[in-house]
Amino acid sequence: MSTCATASRDLNEPLAGTAATARTWLLIEQPGPWGAKALTSSHLDPELGRALETAAEGTGVRVALIRRPGRHADRHAAGFRRHVYVAHTVPGNTWLRGTMTDSPEELLALDFAALGAGDHRGFGAPHEGAPLALVCTNGKRDRCCALLGRPLAADLTESGQDGIWEVTHLGGHRFSPTLLVLPYGYAYGRADASHVRGTLDAVRAGRVVTDGCRGNSAWERPGQAAELAVRTSAGVDAAGVLSVVGTEGGAPRWEVTVAHTDGRRWRVTVAQRASLPPRPESCGAALGTPARMDVLAVEKVAPGGTQTHTATVGTQG
Repeated sequence: MSTCATASRDLNEPLAGTAATARTWLLIEQPGPWGAKALTSSHLDPELGRALETAAEGTGVRVALIRRPGRHADRHAAGFRRHVYVAHTVPGNTWLRGTMTDSPEELLALDFAALGAGDHRGFGAPHEGAPLALVCTNGKRDRCCALLGRPLAADLTESGQDGIWEVTHLGGHRFSPTLLVLPYGYAYGRADASHVRGTLDAVRAGRVVTDGCRGNSAWERPGQAAELAVRTSAGVDAAGVLSVVGTEGGAPRWEVTVAHTDGRRWRVTVAQRASLPPRPESCGAALGTPARMDVLAVEKVAPGGTQTHTATVGTQG
């Protein structure tokens, strides 16, 4: 069966620079079925869903629904205590906090601007459990998310892996199965259970796996590609040590500055190109040429701002 995911995989479409952009994630447990726009088409009160969307707009906060893997009967689950997580993904101020609530309407009192800026305002308590792996499974948005994502989430759960949730939408259906790993905020595509287990083991050790990585949601897409290129070329796998501190230019070409906490800096040239030949961006959609982020060069910059070394980076696809 030909799907958007098989087409993307067969064409070796690059993953870097394709993650959804959000500095902060607000995740609300909501069992039962999800529609294509889950915040307003699930068993969450649609008025509440619309209000949360409005409150988050322009703040850097992205709101998503989560549920435990397994069967999701079409029934309303009223009066239950649900998990709520808030995660900030900007290096240097990365945190993941959680709480339980039986009244999700209370979430409208959150200061979304503060959350987007990295101030949790005492929300909940620090998450001390396993890293969270959020697997996109919303088949109402794209069948690949259900066909590939739900078996992955189930496999991970059945193998005893903690912290596994299904999530409503991470973007990039054609890279299914996709997932977001918290607390660090790196997204992955074309994942399998073995890869996810290795990725979560690395997170526990404070490391970032770049294989299959789409980027850190804290950065815009040129920055996502640039940071991953620095990690690969400089052999940096420690989490929380690289930041995108400057982006010059605009589509189709950017110069991105990536800084290490030890003082090292790199200047990364990123070009936006069209993915060819045409392929569907989603199952059932017309053929298109989605934008891709290609890293052309990674230059290490001396403390005085001069270039010390240039590494030419080959592009994929």
